[in-house]
Amino acid sequence: MYLGIDIGTSSVKAVIADPSGAVLDQASAALTVSRPNPLWSEQNPADWWAATKRAVTGLKPELRSQVRAIGLAGQMHGATLLGEAGRVLRPAILWNDGRSAAQCTALEAALPELGQITGNRAMPGFTAPKLQWVRENEPEIFAATAKVLLPKDYIRLQMTGDFASDMSDSAGTLWLDVGARDWSDTMLTATGLTRSHMPTLFEGNQPTGQLRAELALAWGMDRVPVAAGGGDNAAGAVGVGVVRPGEAFLSLGTSGVLFLANGAYTPNPAGGVHSFCHALPDRWHQMSVILSAASCVDWVARLTGVGGAAELFERLEAADRAPASEYFLPYLSGERTPHNDPHAKGVFYGLDHETDGLALGQAVLEGVAMAFRDGLDALTDSGAEIDSITVIGGGARSAYWGRVLSAALGRPLVYRDGGEVGPAYGAARLAQLAESGASIDDVCVAPPIAAVIEPDDRLTDHFAQRIGAFRALYANLKSQFQEIG
Repeated sequence: MYLGIDIGTSSVKAVIADPSGAVLDQASAALTVSRPNPLWSEQNPADWWAATKRAVTGLKPELRSQVRAIGLAGQMHGATLLGEAGRVLRPAILWNDGRSAAQCTALEAALPELGQITGNRAMPGFTAPKLQWVRENEPEIFAATAKVLLPKDYIRLQMTGDFASDMSDSAGTLWLDVGARDWSDTMLTATGLTRSHMPTLFEGNQPTGQLRAELALAWGMDRVPVAAGGGDNAAGAVGVGVVRPGEAFLSLGTSGVLFLANGAYTPNPAGGVHSFCHALPDRWHQMSVILSAASCVDWVARLTGVGGAAELFERLEAADRAPASEYFLPYLSGERTPHNDPHAKGVFYGLDHETDGLALGQAVLEGVAMAFRDGLDALTDSGAEIDSITVIGGGARSAYWGRVLSAALGRPLVYRDGGEVGPAYGAARLAQLAESGASIDDVCVAPPIAAVIEPDDRLTDHFAQRIGAFRALYANLKSQFQEIG
């Protein structure tokens, strides 16, 4: 058996898969996010570790005893600052934290070559600008920082005692030379750091260490190897077989991602498109990212008193209402692609006396879908060719939302068995590659197709008529967002 662990934002997920790829058990443990100041988003690394232990021990003991390797996936970009002896110096600053916009501007002004080296614009979500913010606002913590780790790599440290990371996750720091697949001394120097602050780099399918003896005993397994793993999106791609040039997926998690696998490094930072290493050797990927996707659905369900996202989807489908007349800008945590605007806000527009809770719910689904359309257009404007798109993540459970998304994107959406499991499943596949020596083509196959949703002509026309107004709303409100701050 192979164990995959995904350190997410809302939970830690653990899955056990057999060599054929069948998921035999899964468990999760919830996490919460702290927002102590406007634009801030933080978590306590100790909470990740406690949730990891709960998730793993929630798996069946008879399966745990057969685990031969562990793979890790996790939320990207989180700045976990450690002092001597691995002591956590402050809460981790997360991917959806927007406090470092000024530092991003300064980095781009100081380093015109930044986009070519890193494949990306400097955005507040990335790790390097966060360290610049700490350097300027918490100098005593910056001076005490001995290591900077990403969330999944902090969990690796607890599991194995090793400071290690993989290429795909490290590509989201702005410290990696993405084409060379190595740390960039230029980028490190610009933020007052050196290679000594960074973990050792591995490809995602390489082992980085062994499970500590006391954990092996507590978890009922051998001292198995732990694979480097991947950032959540690259690991999710491995899970659904999106590893060859031209293959794509859409991830419906807390955030939303359109991911396109590439066979070469093709940086194009314009429009907020990311270019990162894949979790497998000699492969790269591009992606567009919206910071709030399924989290918007959870939010509107709470707002309207519905008992969760699943119930909201059921009510909307049962009501069989016309498409929304209301608009929703889904920028609850600012936005990345294409706006690169941490100050962007969530907005309802077009409300009247007939607007009810279901209308707000429908508007949210459509607003997120149109934000994905912005991301798709950013990718295709950079030369990407995308036909059908595989759907992964928790939001993949709703065929109703799939119909909305397919129409907005104008593309078929492919749903595969186990697609809702997401990055943890890809982490298990990376563990299998690390332990077995099997070929990528043999392990990273696309799971069987469960369903295909084709664009509905009526909904496609609806979105064609509304996308211009959706974009104009942001453009007209942008200066107000900046003033609100």
